[in-house]
Amino acid sequence: MVNQQYTGENEQFVRRYEYGEEWVVAADIGVNGDHVDVDVAGETAIVLVDGETQLEFDVPGSAESVDTNNGVLVVRGSL
Repeated sequence: MVNQQYTGENEQFVRRYEYGEEWVVAADIGVNGDHVDVDVAGETAIVLVDGETQLEFDVPGSAESVDTNNGVLVVRGSL
């Protein structure tokens, strides 16, 4: 199943996928991992780019991993 949400002032597009007991949230943030910090508090992920809040989005549970690759942020967890 794919869920979509828009977040931030510029209506950034975030997709959430569910695969059995695993979920994946992907967001095109346009910058590489060197400039990105992600904090997950409860069911909200807060993405900071160069120290400023870039976007916030909902996650369906605790995050187990956070990666960036070519400007795409990927957060993974278990349901």
